[in-house]
Amino acid sequence: MSLLDGIENRGDLKGLDENQLEQLAHEIRARIIQVTSNNGGHVGPNLGVVELTLALHLAFDTAKDRLVFDVSHQGYVHKLLTGRNDERFDALRQTNGLSGFINREESEHDHYGAGHAGTCLSAALGMAVARDLNRTGEHVVAICGDAAFTCGITLEALNNAASTTKKLIVILNDNEWSIAKNVGALSKYFNELITNPAYLKIHEDLEAFLKKIPGGKSLIKLGSKAKQDTKDLFAPSSLFEKLGLRYIGPIDGHDIEQLTHHLEFAKTAKEPLVLHVLTKKGKGYEIAENHPERFHGAGPFDPETGHGKPAKSGVPMKYQDAFGKSIVKLARKDPRIVGITAAMPSGTGLSALKEVSESRFFDVGIAEEHAILFAAGMAVRGLRPVCAIYSTFLQRAYDPIIHDICLQNLPVLFCMDRAGLSPNDGPTHHGLFDLSYLRCVPNAVIMQPKDVNELQDMVATGLKMDGPCFIRYPRGAGDGKELRPEPSILQTGRAEIAREGEDLVFWALGPMVSEAKKLAERLEIEEGIKCGVVNARFIKPLDKGLLKRQIVEGSRIVTMEDHVLAGGFGSAVLEFIENEGLSAQVERIGWPDEFVDHGSSVADLRKQHGLDFESMLKQLRKFLQASQRSSGEYVSND
Repeated sequence: MSLLDGIENRGDLKGLDENQLEQLAHEIRARIIQVTSNNGGHVGPNLGVVELTLALHLAFDTAKDRLVFDVSHQGYVHKLLTGRNDERFDALRQTNGLSGFINREESEHDHYGAGHAGTCLSAALGMAVARDLNRTGEHVVAICGDAAFTCGITLEALNNAASTTKKLIVILNDNEWSIAKNVGALSKYFNELITNPAYLKIHEDLEAFLKKIPGGKSLIKLGSKAKQDTKDLFAPSSLFEKLGLRYIGPIDGHDIEQLTHHLEFAKTAKEPLVLHVLTKKGKGYEIAENHPERFHGAGPFDPETGHGKPAKSGVPMKYQDAFGKSIVKLARKDPRIVGITAAMPSGTGLSALKEVSESRFFDVGIAEEHAILFAAGMAVRGLRPVCAIYSTFLQRAYDPIIHDICLQNLPVLFCMDRAGLSPNDGPTHHGLFDLSYLRCVPNAVIMQPKDVNELQDMVATGLKMDGPCFIRYPRGAGDGKELRPEPSILQTGRAEIAREGEDLVFWALGPMVSEAKKLAERLEIEEGIKCGVVNARFIKPLDKGLLKRQIVEGSRIVTMEDHVLAGGFGSAVLEFIENEGLSAQVERIGWPDEFVDHGSSVADLRKQHGLDFESMLKQLRKFLQASQRSSGEYVSND
């Protein structure tokens, strides 16, 4: 029996000696590699925090103390140490398996859910205040990655911490990476703290001296205070101390004994405190250490070689790659085009812009709000900014979208990857709300392509517009076609008739266009009704002329969208019908008013929520049966 198999709670952990803890760390890494190689997942972030998480569980009791993980995709180790090393972990990120993030519904030891960066410090500060007011006395620990400090909300919380509570522990987990390499002044500042040679010499000499003193190991905690006193003589003044938080570090994030000593010392502090912990992303798995970006969030891979599992032959081009190729093609012809991403250069495909000009590519770190305002400034001065940001992350920049981009009607193109489902990641990463939060904003033009060539056309079209434009498209593969040599410019607000038919007409968006064609064919064969399909393309402005003509001619309308129904495309169609005083029979197909959990695949999640082919067909037959009772035109063959 392995040591890991015997860990159910903190008590089991505290009984282990130094050698056993090292062995346990090795077993945890092996377990994570085993599961993620089958399922995919956040390999590097979790391998990098094994010792840190062990030390946290040795120092704190998660039955009462509160651990708040930023982003929380580095929570696999925590799950293994809190009674979840079973078949649920085998199915990590799969249907009926554990979430790839911290989830409060999953365990009493999961104290705060998150899937976006920068949330942890504010939430932890709120928990600390609740503790102070309730006089409950538990410790609150915020585990923040260095990349989180590029988030404005983290800095806002940092500014507020010392004036709000006297008891808060902040772990700065410094591995120099978010998804890509960290960027910006704060990254340079942390590196300066780490590498100051004078401070490092004092640090090493003092540690060696303390270990020679009788009972020296017990004095390490006191050594933390001594090292703190010497630091300011040789290192730049700490940003944290200027803000009222005591700074301790840097600390070796892979030394369990040292980490535990410092955490125990932190528990005694009478002021908010920052422990600066140095970790290595992918620690213990050489391939991941050497390729941290590739192993941040990896698909299934061969654990021996680190190579991704062989893809099926003839896998279609991904939407993100089609976008990258399109931008490169257009930017070669237009020097005004610049690209902006918020720490997702490869995930969005925007890194391809470096092929044209590195000076026109900007990674601003995890700072979506800044990215939008940055783009606004560029647009005001005649550039054509392209912001490539996942749909779920664009939510974080809603105010500047309204206040700075749309209100001023600036020509900024937003390319929103991962619109629809991100199945393994779950509710924090599904892009199911963008139409609802964008449709209500004046001056916004919103599009969705049915395939990769239409995406190329939309990118070219958006860059020709004089105001803001938003393009949403799904994660993963397109239709299998190669990109045409040159894009076409679409007429704004003009839909495409993809299939003729007048009894019932599908108005579909994106990947739902192909689903609509299949449904139309089945209904026409089995029910004998003529079904048309419209590739809506434009959510805003809607093709009102075509829609009105079809309704006036007596067509039933079915809207289909990979988005929540509330406030989505179907809602736009109903609003138009109401505003025009028209009478129409309308059925809407989309996601329900609930958060969609993680699952093994898009197909699994669609089936669970009634959006697989057979469920949609059943819904449509009920719609036709109901509509024929008032018209007398349809008799079911059932």
